[in-house]
Amino acid sequence: MKALVLRAAGTNCDKETAFAFEAAGADTSLCHINVLKETPNKLLEYQIVCIPGGFTYGDDIAAGAVLALQIRLFLQDVLLRFLDRGGIILGICNGFQVLVKCGLLPRLNGSTQQCVTLATNDSARFEDRWVHLVCTTSRSVLLREGERLFLPVAHAEGKFVTDNATLERLFKEQLVALRYTDARGRATQRYPDNPNGSYGAVAALCDTTGRVLGMMPHPERHIFTHHHPFWQRLACRNGEGDGMRIFRRAVAFFKG
Repeated sequence: MKALVLRAAGTNCDKETAFAFEAAGADTSLCHINVLKETPNKLLEYQIVCIPGGFTYGDDIAAGAVLALQIRLFLQDVLLRFLDRGGIILGICNGFQVLVKCGLLPRLNGSTQQCVTLATNDSARFEDRWVHLVCTTSRSVLLREGERLFLPVAHAEGKFVTDNATLERLFKEQLVALRYTDARGRATQRYPDNPNGSYGAVAALCDTTGRVLGMMPHPERHIFTHHHPFWQRLACRNGEGDGMRIFRRAVAFFKG
């Protein structure tokens, strides 16, 4: 089972993400976007493709915009073939920004036309904190409906924005994968539980296949219990963190 972690100039979570996939049992490779532009069919050698967090190309135009354009121009066709063959795509933080801006999420009616975005946080500053989340879909192969997670966020442009009709449709079709909640698990618009002001408290989206997931929180930063900010107070101090579930499920999907 092979996973590819895609990187570009400014990616800074690639090694942590690769480590998480390896810990879950995947044979993992790091690959620069320029290599794939020359040999795009290389993607078809893998079962999982992950676009990790960071600040690709400095987010100089907008977060993830340059990498999203490169994917649209050079890799979108092969990524759609990759999905048709049953592959999984995971986008984390900057990777989520890339997926929505290149049109691979949410792909309503199969269209890659961008219909949502991730904008500047309401606080107008970089938010680096832990958040409570709840899964609100039964579609995603990487999540379980109703489960709650505690993961860190680290972004300046994480506010999920779309028009009201699209937001309503995303909820109706169960494409909203994770929502920001308070400590009791109730979805909220209140800061700092909702760290960026996302419409509908949306923290993650999936597509209709359930095999594409984009999320603002960082699962690779909570794969061990001791990553938790209060780990010494937990009953189990040597277990796995909430984020590890996502990587294990990705690998288990192919191992059966």
